[in-house]
Parts: sequence; C-alpha cells; structure tokens
Amino acid sequence: MSKPSYREEILDAGLQVMLRAGYEGASVRDICAAAGAPHGSFTNHFRSKEAFACEVLERYFAHTQALVKQALGDGTLTPRQRLTRYLDIISDVLAAEHWQRGCLIGDFSAETARQSEVLRERLQNIFHAWREPFAACIGEAQAAGEIDPAFTPVELAEFLLASWEGAILRMKVERGPAALERFKRIVFQTVFKELR
Repeated sequence: MSKPSYREEILDAGLQVMLRAGYEGASVRDICAAAGAPHGSFTNHFRSKEAFACEVLERYFAHTQALVKQALGDGTLTPRQRLTRYLDIISDVLAAEHWQRGCLIGDFSAETARQSEVLRERLQNIFHAWREPFAACIGEAQAAGEIDPAFTPVELAEFLLASWEGAILRMKVERGPAALERFKRIVFQTVFKELR
C-alpha cells in the first residue's frame, strides 16, 4: 500500500503559515505541523523551501487573479467603478483578517527579493501579469473619458498596484484601515479623478 501524499495539505498550510509569519518566519517544521504531515513529506515533494515558496506564490496569485477577474470583469460597472470595486474587495478580505494579514506578493517582495534571485524573478513576472488587466481597464476608462490620458495605462496600473501595496504595509503596522481608506480617497480624487 502506498504512503499518502500530503502535497496539497502542505501547500495549503504553507500559504497560511507564510501569510502569518513571512518567508523567513515560516519553518518547514511549522508548515508540516500545520498540515498534519510528517517532516519527510516536505522533502519528498519540494526540493527546497525556495521552490516551495514559488508554488505557494503561484497558489496565492491564482486566488488574487480570481479577485481581479471578479472586480474588473463586472460589465455592469464603468471601468473606473471596477477599479474601485477591486480595492473594496481586497479591503474586505483584509478586514476579515483584522488588518493583521497583508498581501503575500508584497510581503515576499520586501522580504525575499534580495535573498533569492528565483523568487525575485517570479515576483517580477507576477507584477507584470498582475498589471495587465488593470492597464486594460484603465485604457478603457481613458477611452470612455473617465480618466485623464496624461499617463499611459501601464504607468497608471504600475502606480496603482505599487501604491496600494504600500498602503497595505502601512495598514499592517497600524492594524487598521486608515491607510487603505486614505489611499482610495486620494487616488480617486487625483490620479483617477472622474473627468465627466
């Protein structure tokens, strides 16, 4: 009889542990304990903690992309409203975690980019993929006369995501929504100000 595979359980647990403790703070022992898996199961499925973290990032980003699609794919809203909707959805997710959990993409960017070239490259690819639907939505908003076309959609998408990640980091420090609400209020009254 073959041994049970704990691969999925380890990935699920690893995501939760890394969201809570970060890359450095998440030990393989803690991850296996949270998964209810023997320590040897980790090395059976993942060649290193770095390789494991890449898979955890993929899992997290797939969930993030689903939230992006939910907000930016809502044809009942104007493009500008869709951008607001995305930030509101993420704010609700962060509120459910009592403002203690941030974004794994942002957390890993701050923590691992200097230590791991593999993770740095993967994060760079994630940011490029992440900005595309936002750039498309912003381009649609500019074409509809909703947002000033002074900057390219890609530049604005980069600005939106980078600034939002900064607001999330500040939110974690303050353990409250003030930084997120301030960002949304200011960005939609300035950079993404409605033209009509």
